[in-house]
Amino acid sequence: MAERSAPIGVMDSGVGGLSVLAEIQRLLPNESLLYVADSGHVPYGEKTPDYIRQRLRRIAEFFQAQGAKAMVLACNTATVAAVADLRELYPDWPLVGMEPAVKPAAAATRSGVVGVLATTGTLQSAKFAALLDRFANDVRVVTQPCPGLVERIESGDLDSEPLRQLLQGYVQPLLAAGCDTLILGCTHYPFLRPLLATMVPADVAIIDTGAAVARQMQRLLVERNLLAEGPAREAAFWSSADPQLLSSVLPVLWHESGNVQRFQL
Repeated sequence: MAERSAPIGVMDSGVGGLSVLAEIQRLLPNESLLYVADSGHVPYGEKTPDYIRQRLRRIAEFFQAQGAKAMVLACNTATVAAVADLRELYPDWPLVGMEPAVKPAAAATRSGVVGVLATTGTLQSAKFAALLDRFANDVRVVTQPCPGLVERIESGDLDSEPLRQLLQGYVQPLLAAGCDTLILGCTHYPFLRPLLATMVPADVAIIDTGAAVARQMQRLLVERNLLAEGPAREAAFWSSADPQLLSSVLPVLWHESGNVQRFQL
């Protein structure tokens, strides 16, 4: 039985999961958080499902060794490829994954047209197809793969002119198709909200699932009597790439500096 004071492990293929980590910290400030950025293997969208499953097994083993009481796959592509595998390996361990916010977007749209910005891997997955089949029968969903965005965000670029032009090229076709609701289908993309807001009309809803993931983690911990009790705690960081790279973008994306250790097994 895990201790209430045990940490929660959060992983992503890179820095995008920091957007989810922030939502968890906001909702559950008493929890200790461990964050692994698998940046030495980013982006996952170009990797095979089997490759991603092997990476996730290693990261899960690391969190287990750290005594984590729960794990969050703060990556849509990793969730698609590996969450079922991990749930089979660790049936009693609270695991929360990500999925594009098709259900709330379908409920929110007024025009009946929803746009999805996501990685190619997410858009081509059977899980995404099943989400559309389940929740989007009454709306038109226009998908837009976004190669290049993850790499720019990984470098801490949130507002350069080349990034603006790249993002504009992805957003414009969705607006032209009549989308009044945009799904951010990758955990990196919430960091582009301020830039997106300059490109879309004010009445276009922008939806991601970070807050929903935090609420799901809270529910699972309450069910198991595992919620931590004060005081407020901090996060620890690891990266499978050069730790200095993550250290340099933490002040931009996490709004705090932090000590980053090298993740290797």
